[in-house]
Amino acid sequence: MKTKFLIAPLAAGLALAAAPAVAHNHGAAPAATTPTYAPITTAEVEEAQRAWCGALVAIATEADTKGQPAAKALAGQVLDSAYAYNMGPVLFKPTLTVAPQTFRTTREGALAYFVGGDAAYPSDTGFALKGWRQCKSENAGIVITGNSAISMGNVTMWDAKGNLTKVDKTWGYVRDGDGKLRIVLHHSSLPYTAK
Repeated sequence: MKTKFLIAPLAAGLALAAAPAVAHNHGAAPAATTPTYAPITTAEVEEAQRAWCGALVAIATEADTKGQPAAKALAGQVLDSAYAYNMGPVLFKPTLTVAPQTFRTTREGALAYFVGGDAAYPSDTGFALKGWRQCKSENAGIVITGNSAISMGNVTMWDAKGNLTKVDKTWGYVRDGDGKLRIVLHHSSLPYTAK
């Protein structure tokens, strides 16, 4: 069962949303304005998750058809469009990292995790290079707090041989200045199994 929570925006956020946009175009036709505050919707979160899954499959396919350098270029584009590294650190804890490089708060660390090939991250072999052909995200819950959202659930991936991998996934999103959702939190782990 999917649980959804909607938390009312803070008063400051409401005031910002209600404030009229002022354009100084000195006699020109009125310019279209983008609201500086727009609450995130459940549909946007779910679409961002589908896009992430599609990007993972695309990077894997690119690696298989054109090689690691092409996959690395595509992964860089994905990081630049989906994650908020251009806004500041991202709290990224990938599924298969080892200490002391468990957390990847920089773009370089995230790129190394996804496609490997970085001497600064010698344990990374490229999670996105594992032949993924299908990916599906299922939420246990989504919490929306105005201009930010957090989701938690599972991501299931299938490789070219049909092998299934399921991970527990928590994502945090904010809206950037262009109105696009950006990942600011990405925590992934393998489900616990009792010994």
